[in-house]
Amino acid sequence: MADPLWTSDEIIAATGGRLSGSPFNVTGVSIDTRTLEPGDLFVALAGVRDGHEFVAPAMDARAGGALVSQGVSGPAVQVVDTLKALEKLGIAARDRSSALRCAVTGSVGKTTATQAIASGLRLAGRAHSSIKSYNNHIGVPLTLARMPRATERAVFEVGMNHADEITPLSRMIAPDVVIVTTVGPVHTENFPDGEAGVAKAKAEIFAGLKPGGIAVLPADNRWFNVLKASADRAGAQVVTFGTAPDCDARLLSFEAQHVDAWVQGHPVAFSLRQTADHWGLTSLCILLALEAMAVPREVAITALADFEPLEGRGAEKQVGGFTLIDESYNANPISMTSAIRTLGARPVSGRRVVALTDMLELGAEATGFHAAIAKDLDQAGIDLVFCAGPLMKHLWDNLPSTQRGGYAGTAAELAPLVAAALRPGDAIMVKGSNGSRAHLIARELAALGGGEGKGG
Repeated sequence: MADPLWTSDEIIAATGGRLSGSPFNVTGVSIDTRTLEPGDLFVALAGVRDGHEFVAPAMDARAGGALVSQGVSGPAVQVVDTLKALEKLGIAARDRSSALRCAVTGSVGKTTATQAIASGLRLAGRAHSSIKSYNNHIGVPLTLARMPRATERAVFEVGMNHADEITPLSRMIAPDVVIVTTVGPVHTENFPDGEAGVAKAKAEIFAGLKPGGIAVLPADNRWFNVLKASADRAGAQVVTFGTAPDCDARLLSFEAQHVDAWVQGHPVAFSLRQTADHWGLTSLCILLALEAMAVPREVAITALADFEPLEGRGAEKQVGGFTLIDESYNANPISMTSAIRTLGARPVSGRRVVALTDMLELGAEATGFHAAIAKDLDQAGIDLVFCAGPLMKHLWDNLPSTQRGGYAGTAAELAPLVAAALRPGDAIMVKGSNGSRAHLIARELAALGGGEGKGG
């Protein structure tokens, strides 16, 4: 059996709980019986359904113990509030480890940047990271609580939908390094001052930064001065990535998946498996973050060169003679424009096709953002456009008849229309917000034939 991540005595000391049943050891932490591994601590959180309903199934799945707020059968630590106890367990994991910690936020690219950084940290030593998009008030303490004491470097994704959500998460992590990938019009319906409010919310990432810690910031972003002012107030060392001569990491060019840059006074060149046009700058953000985490540059470049697109975030698959580019995980005006430009620059033997579903949480500006996509599509030379959803109807109405492939009220209704229209040689990019279910289109297209996914 692996060394324990936690003993019941350590859980009690961290949470202030009391033992119920026999003492126990656990090798992991889980909040979901569907993904629970034997030996995990099952944390019974309140939700749509009370997590205590799943304690017995967790024990049947060989959980090592449970963290609960009411009496249960089997070994457990009982506390007043299981979410508060999970937070305390995360803080205890942080405090017992000497790991360098990095926190990543931004309007676009948080998960991809976090996972790319994690790949570099793993090459450099004992590493720990967020999985999937575990970036909220549950995901962050859960990721911390899972961190082994011997970890040398760790990276955490931090997200938000409203103001004042990032501050407590940043303080919980207490990072040595923080990153803002970019700031843009995302979740603007939740901010009375729109994008300016988003910028201020992202700047909350500096709240927990250790004194003298490093902040990696996007110099080309329109909100850079807001971010830098907040970083300065937090006592951060600011390093920048962008295209201007005074950037610490300056992008010279990104063509044919090859980056040429000037980093900390030295020329740097490397290739990527990514094709999206924002990846030139993103790679420099990641490079600066890894160097701030004491990862040698050659190791960081190796990790970047080997990093493949994530599922739903640019992963590709050959299906029945056409290429499926799956960008279905999420969408906003910044990432939509980038994805369309990338498809437009791609050499194809057939047609360039897009299937788009609604971009959500854009507030009063949503109609204009959707209608404006028509200009990006025209400039990129996209041949055929399929749209689903009430917001994408504004784009559909703004398209020339020659570009119209089909419209439906929902992604599920659109999927068969797209599938029927594709021909060998086509490249189809599927993109939309998670809530508008663009993944249903990608899933139906992927099921049309075999083939192996590949980086792109």
